[in-house]
Order: sequence, then structure tokens, then C-alpha cells
Amino acid sequence: MLLVSMDVAAAARLYGWNMLWRATGARSAGRVLIDALGAADEDLQVLAGIFLVRGAHKSEPLLEEALVGRKHLPKVITILADIGDAKYNSEFRRLSKDLDPAVADAARDAVRVLEARRHAAASS
Repeated sequence: MLLVSMDVAAAARLYGWNMLWRATGARSAGRVLIDALGAADEDLQVLAGIFLVRGAHKSEPLLEEALVGRKHLPKVITILADIGDAKYNSEFRRLSKDLDPAVADAARDAVRVLEARRHAAASS
């Protein structure tokens, strides 16, 4: 017997919000994905993160809004680093000195990710 720990109904709803956001660009649907980064169910957090990373540059306005509002910062920082746009490097450096250790750690990791991408691109 297969045991699933994820709330399948919640995952299906999140998938629906993702499809609506991707198809229409409705920010309210995209904000549901941002909100899911703080879900009690870690699997839903991961799913939301995957959807946002796959949305790449389309996700950036939502992620920037969350960054300004300090909403789910460690996850938002990680997702922005995964998208890989170097324009966030100065913000990550600023946040690497944040008083919240989780935020500071995520920001330091993000700086390293962007640096690694820059070096990989330069050596190709």
C-alpha cells in the first residue's frame, strides 16, 4: 500500500492555481503560490517553489513583491537564486547581513549560487 503524506486535494488546488496563473498571468493566482511557500505541509511548499522556479521571469514580480514584504524570505531568496538573474545580487548581499539567521543564510547561499553561475558562464 502506498502512503501519501501530502494533502492531495491541496496539491491539486495548488496545481490549478498554478495553471491559472501560467495561462492568464493573474497575479492573485500567483500570490496563492507565494502564500503556499508558508504552508504547514512541506510538500506543498516544495510544489509551490517548483512552480515558481518553472515560471522563471514570469515569477519575478510576485517574488519581488514578497521580497519587499519580507514574506517567506528564505524560500523567496532561494527561488530567486534558482532563477539565476544577477540583478538580485546586491539585494542578496544586503540581506546576508539580516538579523534573521535564516534570511541571512539563504541570502549568503544565493550569492554563492549566482557567483557559481557567473563563473560557469564565463568558463563556457
